[in-house]
Order: sequence, then C-alpha cells, then structure tokens
Amino acid sequence: MKLTKLRHSCVRLEREGRTLVIDPGAFSEADAGLGADALLVTHEHPDHFEEGRLRAALDANPAAGLWTLRSVAERLAPAYPGRVHTVGHGDAFSAAGFEVEVHGELHAVIHPDIPQITNVGFLVDGSLFHPGDALTLPGRPVDTLMLPVHAPWNKISEVIDYVREVAPRQAVDIHDAYLADLARPIYDGQIGALGGAAHSRLTPGETTQL
Repeated sequence: MKLTKLRHSCVRLEREGRTLVIDPGAFSEADAGLGADALLVTHEHPDHFEEGRLRAALDANPAAGLWTLRSVAERLAPAYPGRVHTVGHGDAFSAAGFEVEVHGELHAVIHPDIPQITNVGFLVDGSLFHPGDALTLPGRPVDTLMLPVHAPWNKISEVIDYVREVAPRQAVDIHDAYLADLARPIYDGQIGALGGAAHSRLTPGETTQL
C-alpha cells in the first residue's frame, strides 16, 4: 500500500489501482480528493471536512463513495443518494477494496467551555490508523499510526504518550499545518527519542511504501 501525505491531516492510500483519501479538508490541496474511489472524513471541522473538495471528488468519479459520521453525511447525502454512508464506533466496512474499521466517538477536548463534537478514527486494512482529532486507542496492534502532532487540543507530552500507548511500528505526522518549521526539530527529536517507535514526517506530496 502506498501512502501519500497531503497537506495537514489529509492522506492518500493506493493499492492495486484503487485510491482512498482521508480528510481532504480546507487546509489540504484543492484537488486532494480527486481520483479517489473512496473518501473518509473523521469529523466536521473545516480543516478535515471541506464540502467543495468532497463534491468535486464525488462528481469526478460517479462510482466513488463517502464514509463518515452523521454530521458530515447529512450535508452531502441528499445530493449523492446511495453513495454517502454514515458510520460510527464499532462499524466495519469495505470501501474500494480497502477494509476499514471505525474507532472512537468524540473529538479531543479543546477547552471545557467548548462542547465536544463527534470524531471517528479509521483503521485501514488492519494496518494504518488515522485517528482524526483525538488520541483514540484502536485496541489492536497498528503498523502505521498517523500522528496528530500539533493541534489546539494537544501538547507534546500527550503526543509522546499516545505513541507509547498505541505502540505502532512507525508514527507518521499529520495535523501539522499549524507547526512552524522552527519547531520541527524539537518535535522530531522528542517524539523520536521518547515515543518508542520510529517517527517520521513527510512533506506534502511525498510518498512512502507501507
């Protein structure tokens, strides 16, 4: 399976001629969802969900489908009958030849005065886990953890402990658009040294084979 890191929290997975894209939000490339056979969205915040990008992808490929939580699905289901699927914690489904499990229910706490919204994470082919905006434990071994490295709702000690708890073979940064280049070496060094797993970051458009 080939992983392509797009901007912020968006990733593209390709296997056997099929393409799955997770979280083509407003911070990702304008064409982030184009070419996808399946699209997954973890939650409704605009840096993960941008309606125009999803509509463009669904319009470009009439066979493509979207799997997401209710708050996003209800925005698009009327325009794409039978192609938008509502999922939640504990669900499992096949999407464009990829086997996907859904883990998690709530977005991480930003501040106690801000109500928590729903957030789901996606485990793809039992191998790669994208948690969205939460430090959800998938409850099973993970080869590749897409790691939300910097957000208004986390701090580096929590990120390090999350890598330790999941114990993947490798952690690859996502949710990184807010992180200045000046701080990158600090995060790379501390997560790599203390997380207990191989840690790397990909520049937008860079690929790696899983």
